[in-house]
Amino acid sequence: MSTRVLVTGAAGQVGVDLVDVLSGRVPPGGDPSWLPDGRVVASDEFEVVGVTHHELDIADSTAVEKAFDMVRPDAVVNLAAYTAVDRAESDRETCFAINDEGTGHLSRSAERVGAHFITVSTDYVFDGLKGAAYEVDDTKHPQSVYGASKAAGEDRCRPDDTIVRTSWVMGVRGRNIAHVVAARATAGETLRFVNDQRGTVTAAADLARALATFVRERPGGIWHVANTGDATWFEVASFVAEKSSGRRDAVVSIATSELSPAPAAVRPPRSDLSLRKWLAAGYGAPPTWQEALERLLSNG
Repeated sequence: MSTRVLVTGAAGQVGVDLVDVLSGRVPPGGDPSWLPDGRVVASDEFEVVGVTHHELDIADSTAVEKAFDMVRPDAVVNLAAYTAVDRAESDRETCFAINDEGTGHLSRSAERVGAHFITVSTDYVFDGLKGAAYEVDDTKHPQSVYGASKAAGEDRCRPDDTIVRTSWVMGVRGRNIAHVVAARATAGETLRFVNDQRGTVTAAADLARALATFVRERPGGIWHVANTGDATWFEVASFVAEKSSGRRDAVVSIATSELSPAPAAVRPPRSDLSLRKWLAAGYGAPPTWQEALERLLSNG
């Protein structure tokens, strides 16, 4: 019997890839050889019900309850989120309604119908001042409204829920930094990227495959998922520019303080995520971020 999975935010760049993965398909930019749990996803293993923001506003508790009563899922993956980091600084109420309260609505409804709840969080729950990669049990100290809303959403979850922190997500379907850099470098433009913000890149297709593993295994607790290796935004942009246009010099290194206009939200200067718990659990090491971006560029 198939496991029925409700996916919120199914039209986003991770959502479309997760629907593919759970349906037994390799999404564009995916790596069919990366099987973190050693098992292929069969086409009939999961029954996927994907909903977009327009179909389900997770900030509406009544709508969430009705959706769960209708779908009766076995598992839920929450990809619905307010992700406009800078706009959130002046739109705190909406940001918290979705990322904080909305997560709570989903967790409670999942408990009510006996479904396992998985929600995706962010490296922005950290302040970036540790000076080393963040472990799952490190203290949260968000510096932005967006980060605070995601940290609060984590606190809404029950101990049996699975929280998956990730960072710098890029997919084939969906506009992101990789697409922008590739297009502008190919057009002969010069771009400026900061060299003092370090983190971990995550391919949407690889994150989707990891989420499918969690749907199967329902581990509970907090996990970090990202591609292997860390980098600055300057290093990522330079890599993309060289691979897409042959112009590694298309990207100029600058400091965050040189950005004009200055971003409204504070970014953590170093928020790379440690995969120690993931690897200790016996899951396969994710591909490197370079491999992941090459797949994205060749498919996008």
